[in-house]
Amino acid sequence: MTHHSTGRLPGAYLTTGSSSFAEFLSEQAPELLPGRRTPPAASVAAQVPHGTTIVSATFADGVVMAGDRRATMGNIIAQRDIEKVYPADEFSCVGIAGTAGLAVEMVRLFQAELEHYEKIEGTTLSIDGKANRLAALIRSNLAMAMQGLAVVPLFAGYDLQSRGGRIFSYDVTGGRYEETAFHAVGSGSLFARGSLKKLYRDDMSARECTTATLQALYDAADDDSATGGPDLARRIFPVVGVVTADGYQRVPDDEVGEIADEVIAARMRRPDGPAAALT
Repeated sequence: MTHHSTGRLPGAYLTTGSSSFAEFLSEQAPELLPGRRTPPAASVAAQVPHGTTIVSATFADGVVMAGDRRATMGNIIAQRDIEKVYPADEFSCVGIAGTAGLAVEMVRLFQAELEHYEKIEGTTLSIDGKANRLAALIRSNLAMAMQGLAVVPLFAGYDLQSRGGRIFSYDVTGGRYEETAFHAVGSGSLFARGSLKKLYRDDMSARECTTATLQALYDAADDDSATGGPDLARRIFPVVGVVTADGYQRVPDDEVGEIADEVIAARMRRPDGPAAALT
C-alpha cells in the first residue's frame, strides 16, 4: 500500500469505517488479498506444497486442535515440520489444510481481521461471527480453488456465552458447518474421524483429549501417505492447541513428545491402537 509523498497517511486510513479489515483491504489494496490473484492458466496443484491433516475435539473445559507436520508436493515430502495450527485470537484457533502458501496467508489475514474488529468495536467478535468471517475469506479464494489451489481450514474456539468448545468445518465455496464433538479435515481425515469415533468421550480431560487427537493423527498417518506421524529421529511432533475459558494455549513440544512416546510405546504392543468398549 502506497502513501502520499507528503509522508502523511491518506484520508481513508484516518476515517472510521467498517469493522472488517478484509473489506478495507479490498478497497485500498485489493491485490494483497489471497483470492484476488490471477488464477493460473492450468492447474498447478501438484507443484505447490499441500498440508494435511487437522483434527479437533471438544472436552469438558474447551476444545483441542492438533495438526501433523508434513507438507507434500505430489509424491514428494516438501516439508517435515510445517505448522498447521495457529491461534486466531485469544479464544479461538484455526488449522490449515490444502495449499500451504495460500492457507498461511489466509490465516494471517483472518488474525488481522479479528484484531481489527476488536480495535474498531471495542469488543471481541462472537464465535459465530468469527466463523462467518472465515467463511467469507474462503469464499473469496474460490477462483483459486477451482484451479486446484483450495484452502479448507478447520476452526474451533471457546464460546464465552455457552461456556464450551465449538468446532466449525468449511467447504471450498465457503460453506460453514458446525460439528459435534469432533472433526477432521485433510487427506487423512477419514481415518482420523474413524479413530476418534471409538476413542471420544464427553468427560475427557485436556490431556486425555490431546492423547485422543494424537492417536487419531497416528491412525491417519498409518493409512494416508500425505499425513506425517511422529518423527522420533528428529523429535518432530504434531502441533497441539488447547482453548479454554483461560484462552488459547499451545501445548509445549516436550509435553506433546511425552504423550507421543506413550502412544508409540502402546502401539508396539498393539499396532492398531486402543480398542473401544463394546457398550
